[in-house]
Amino acid sequence: MLSVVYNHFMPTTRILIAVILGFFSLSVVAGPELGQPAPGFSMPDQYMKTHSLEQYLGKWVVVYFYPRDDTPGCTTEACNFRDDIFKLRAMNAEVLGVSLDSTESHARFAEKYGLPFPLLSDAAGETAEQYGCLTDWKGTKIAARHTFIIDPGGNIAKIYRKVDPETHSAQVIADLTSLQAD
Repeated sequence: MLSVVYNHFMPTTRILIAVILGFFSLSVVAGPELGQPAPGFSMPDQYMKTHSLEQYLGKWVVVYFYPRDDTPGCTTEACNFRDDIFKLRAMNAEVLGVSLDSTESHARFAEKYGLPFPLLSDAAGETAEQYGCLTDWKGTKIAARHTFIIDPGGNIAKIYRKVDPETHSAQVIADLTSLQAD
């Protein structure tokens, strides 16, 4: 069906469509791969306390990147992690949310929804870029909704590039269970 529609256009229009589609396909996600050391970071949370990856060595770490505080999908995802925090901590796992929002925005968001884990402010987008999550949405830089499970040795154990905010926390728990059984 798409080829019929595509062939309906004039040749110059087809070339323009191909160039535009080619441009979008060049946005390949870079970032760490499974088994590689997780990129280090040092970022402030909603209380201005600095968190670095090194301080979590010996624990499983769920680092989830999200676009914006207090938006529907981001709120659903954060609240599901909140509701599952005791299960995650019983698995020796810590949750760290990361977005490009300010520490002040994170403080309001955490307070409003009772989020019991750090929300890290990556205001310059450096960490999101290292993890292959920095993206442009309508002219604004944001973190794409990606998650990384980092093992106690500091290596990438699982990568999620497609995340459903409704089911993500449960999927992370299932995958942590499997990873810890290996």
